[in-house]
Amino acid sequence: MSLKLLPSDSRPREKLLARGAQALSDAELLAIFLRTGIAGMNAIELASDLLEKFGSLRALLAADQLTFCQYKGLGPAKFAQLQAVLEMSQRHFEETLKRGDALTSPDHTRRYLSHLLRDRHREAFFVLFLDNQHRVLSGEVLFEGTIDAASVYPREVVKRSLELNAAALILAHNHPSGVAEPSQADRRITRRICDALALVDIRVLDHFVIGDGEITSFAERGWL
Repeated sequence: MSLKLLPSDSRPREKLLARGAQALSDAELLAIFLRTGIAGMNAIELASDLLEKFGSLRALLAADQLTFCQYKGLGPAKFAQLQAVLEMSQRHFEETLKRGDALTSPDHTRRYLSHLLRDRHREAFFVLFLDNQHRVLSGEVLFEGTIDAASVYPREVVKRSLELNAAALILAHNHPSGVAEPSQADRRITRRICDALALVDIRVLDHFVIGDGEITSFAERGWL
């Protein structure tokens, strides 16, 4: 059935405008993004079919171009549009975080780091550089590695911290395995970074390990 034949309160766009985006299902949100269906399927039916094939909305959003474009109703233009939406979302997170205090917004900080790192297929080491009032100066991936390891060099962390005149840092890295439990190697490199930064009076406030749906905090474990 064409979406135009549905009652107005059942059409995704009208429903969003009347009740807010949070009132929509994954399929309805995806239907707004798709805008149109294909032969024999309206946009909602196509969205539901794609979610079933990918397994989840998250899997669809994280798909690479080759995987994304193999499904009918999707293509390079839709992939480019999706990447633009995801990048805008990430920049919104970052700008919101920069305007506030990273320590008085711990939940937002965790959501931002999880959003940034959770779906990466390689391990990435990310640093939030903070000023003396713990406002964000910059957030950068300093090191990337293989599927399960990244080579991290404390001297490079110190160098970048001094370039930005940072007073404190929050470290984060992902575990592509999805398990957020820190390894002994994670603890050792964290200690080396803390010791190197202490020589120039810069503090490490926390180190987050990002897994699949869970985050481990070194500060909460009493390791900093």
